[in-house]
Amino acid sequence: MTEPTNPPMTYGRYLALDQLLSAQHPISDRDDELLFIIIHQTKELWLKQMLVEVRDAIRLVRADKAVEAYKSLARVSRIQAVMTLSWDVLATMTPSDYTRFREVLGTSSGFQSDQFRAVETLLGVRGGGVPGPLTDAALAAPSLWDEANAALARAGLAQPMTREWSQPYQPSKAVEDAWAGIYRDPHHHWELYQLAEKLVDIDDALATWRHKHVLTVSRVIGMKTGTGGTAGVPYLESTLSKRAFPELWSLRTQL
Repeated sequence: MTEPTNPPMTYGRYLALDQLLSAQHPISDRDDELLFIIIHQTKELWLKQMLVEVRDAIRLVRADKAVEAYKSLARVSRIQAVMTLSWDVLATMTPSDYTRFREVLGTSSGFQSDQFRAVETLLGVRGGGVPGPLTDAALAAPSLWDEANAALARAGLAQPMTREWSQPYQPSKAVEDAWAGIYRDPHHHWELYQLAEKLVDIDDALATWRHKHVLTVSRVIGMKTGTGGTAGVPYLESTLSKRAFPELWSLRTQL
């Protein structure tokens, strides 16, 4: 009796393209709605990969393997750059285009993205937004910034910190001074110095993403209220000053 053989692997089967390409379900008959869906689904796929990379970086920093964490951190900042560029594609949709299908969105909004909130939470930005299962799990453990500061303490360069992980992080002058000491003598603390710069890359990219988000939303809907009930552009503008690693920015003033 001949044993059944599996069909040869193909590009379409490997990537599950039948399922992937059938996952877009526009409600209106407007072509721009398909673009809107694809842009946001693509962002969620990138966020999924970012969660993998940030969790891996947290694990490695916790194990005092900062060098091994660099790859994941660099990958995160590059994913962020790709996501930022996608706003330029969405900006080809004019206000007239968007208003023709906006009503079908109902109360749905990117503000409700559990993956985006989880990425923020894992990095160190805690509080605000609409939490979900991923975010709740991230709130129960130290963030990447918490782990970086713990590594600093294990190296004898700072005092260990104790705090409630789920609460928003409060910047510390002691933490700023400790990281500033590394920046004053980077060659003696090269691994932590490079770790800090990788973290700044991520914060920089996240701020750029937020800024481009504000511009795109302003260009498409002006000052209208967001579909999810937020204030729209004013709310997005209020997020521009958020930093996951605040002392890495403030220390630059004292150098």
